Amino acid sequence: MKYEKKLPALILLLFSFITVSCLTEGPLKVSFSTFTPPNLSDGWDISDPDAENINGELLKDIYKYAHEDDGIWQIRSLLVFRNNKLIAESYMKNAGDRTNPLAIWSCTKQFTAIAAGIAVDKGLISINDPISNCLPQVSSSQHADKSLITIENLLMMKSGINFNNDGFNGETSQLLREEPSNSLNFILGLGMRNTPGTSFYYNDGDPQIVSAVLQETTGKSLREWTKENLLDKIGITRLQWLSYKDGITMGAFGILTTPREMAKLGQLVMNGGLWNSTQIVSAGWIADMTLAKVSMDETQEDNITFGYYWWGDASRNIVFMRGHGGQYVFINKAKNLMVVITSEPNTQGDFQLLLNQGLSIYDRIDAISN
Repeated sequence: MKYEKKLPALILLLFSFITVSCLTEGPLKVSFSTFTPPNLSDGWDISDPDAENINGELLKDIYKYAHEDDGIWQIRSLLVFRNNKLIAESYMKNAGDRTNPLAIWSCTKQFTAIAAGIAVDKGLISINDPISNCLPQVSSSQHADKSLITIENLLMMKSGINFNNDGFNGETSQLLREEPSNSLNFILGLGMRNTPGTSFYYNDGDPQIVSAVLQETTGKSLREWTKENLLDKIGITRLQWLSYKDGITMGAFGILTTPREMAKLGQLVMNGGLWNSTQIVSAGWIADMTLAKVSMDETQEDNITFGYYWWGDASRNIVFMRGHGGQYVFINKAKNLMVVITSEPNTQGDFQLLLNQGLSIYDRIDAISN
């Protein structure tokens, strides 16, 4: 099992995926057959909808819709969990997605937030620490303009660094194309758009700095630290996590994994950091991490808030993971209900499975869950 691949592997992987997708002809999705999940002995207890107070016949209609409606052609999988059990699962394009890791893009950030919480629990970092306490590049005069940025600023996307995610000309694309010898110095070398802590600006630069902070303070890469303190403990075995060539794990994206493994992170959050009677990360961190710290006025999305890399929707009483293309894990702790959706990972703009489309599927499942 490999947890690390260098950046060129990511580029080749994405290029091959796009090429194959463009050249392949045929139906957009396979026909619906069943949503009964097989037992893979992967740590998930298997049940059925009616046993967990979800209307099985109505759920079947939702799965037929996911398979048959070309308006959501992007969707690749739909999984439903209730009471810590996997109760329904189907793959709309390729059953191999059950075990074949695919890119989950910015859902990586939610893994990074949990890893940061474990480091806080162990006393290795404090969210109030300025990054100058942790990173030699900032404590010196090299990047002194970044010295007031705290770890909490980074976790809330409020560093103030002018890192642009947009399009093929932004810094994320530049990092991927040019592969600088030092990803951290590349980001720290950017200008400031505003004072740290004053303005929410979603970007991939802040989580990369968090990755570097954790590497400096734990003595291990984020990939290694997370494997040892999180992944191995909750039975995530198929996950791959990419690094830049400077050895710093990608903190914002770069994870390839399966829907069932995404769900394990979601279940950990649902259970307040507890896994099989072992406290992996403190309940206090889970509560703080998922608390709405950035308002919908700041996110500029109706009802959508932001905590430490985790999204929330108070109108639905959910928190969720969210990745480019349409990768979602919706968690309703009050109902002990979790819905996982994965989609084509390399779509852009309105060609993605948009959040409102993912929430629409979640709403239909929530409505038949007693």
